[in-house]
Amino acid sequence: MAKRKRTTHRSSKGTKLYAVRDKSGRFKDIQTYARAHAADLRHTAASEAPKRKKAKKKVVKKKAAKKAVAKKK
Repeated sequence: MAKRKRTTHRSSKGTKLYAVRDKSGRFKDIQTYARAHAADLRHTAASEAPKRKKAKKKVVKKKAAKKAVAKKK
């Protein structure tokens, strides 16, 4: 899947914006830079997914050995 091209704009307040256009050239989606950037960081690329799975290791907890209690007669 091809990466969508986003054009940058500035709002009247000076906030940086990303705009995505559809095939006909009209604006499809406009997001603030902060919101779009945070979404990009949360997304995992398909090419990186297998590498991340290998990096994780299972942590095995050892059970504490129980002490033998002497029975009372």
